[in-house]
Amino acid sequence: MHNMHKNLADLSLETLKKQTPEQLQTQSVTAVLLALGSNYQAKHYLPLVRKDLAALGEIQLSTAFENPDFTSTKAQPKPDYTNQCVYLRLTKPVTLQQLQQVFKDLEGDCHRQRLTEAQTPIKKVTMDIDILLIEKLLIEKLLIEVVSDKNSLSSNKEFEESNWIVMADRYPFKAHERAGVEELIKGHFLKGHMKQPRCYSK
Repeated sequence: MHNMHKNLADLSLETLKKQTPEQLQTQSVTAVLLALGSNYQAKHYLPLVRKDLAALGEIQLSTAFENPDFTSTKAQPKPDYTNQCVYLRLTKPVTLQQLQQVFKDLEGDCHRQRLTEAQTPIKKVTMDIDILLIEKLLIEKLLIEVVSDKNSLSSNKEFEESNWIVMADRYPFKAHERAGVEELIKGHFLKGHMKQPRCYSK
């Protein structure tokens, strides 16, 4: 099985580069960390979108948590959200712009109605997919993998880790997003050895 955490093990969110999605539209992406959220029929739509994401590559899931809507008040209570983070390693690289459209289409497949949401004080969100981090594809990295031996590749760990970029429009992460990301980064490492991950692939 592909080592899904090859470049994730020791990432520090604070020191990673932050860039806006607008700066990265044409950047080829090899992997992403996503935040899923639903406050309407989550038990139906979360499994549906996880299946669709698995068709794009290999995925690994954080624990799903139910969280209150931070805009909810006593005067205007709102339904809780079910939130979950997903690590997705793509079968083939695509640009961030293409990936954003794919995720928008997946939201549409879950009957997301953004126009209706904007017109109502209490939004029914069937599925929200947000990109938190991306792993960019570097041509230099591909060349190194082709011409280098195992020793030089292993010494290139720091270079590989720098390929991860935090989406500046999502940072700092919400508490549940950070918890999910940290679980995916660290949760399957125990004394330097990977535990059997909960993986899904097409």
